[in-house]
Amino acid sequence: MATLTIRNVPASVVKALKTLALRNQRSMEQEVRVMLEERTTGRAAAMRRIEASRGELLRPVTPEEIDAWVEVGRR
Repeated sequence: MATLTIRNVPASVVKALKTLALRNQRSMEQEVRVMLEERTTGRAAAMRRIEASRGELLRPVTPEEIDAWVEVGRR
């Protein structure tokens, strides 16, 4: 597994991460790993669903529809 170093993170972001980690009963490091995984794999899955559903539409997709689909993929 790779190691990722992030420098110059604002104190307010660190505080928010610590708060989220505490709320989710995780270490701050684990909280960041979960967030990164959800953001990257969740987005890829959402894009696959969008591409699959496009074939079912009889009209062009609107930007608003794409935004809504991406938002669903983030949940």
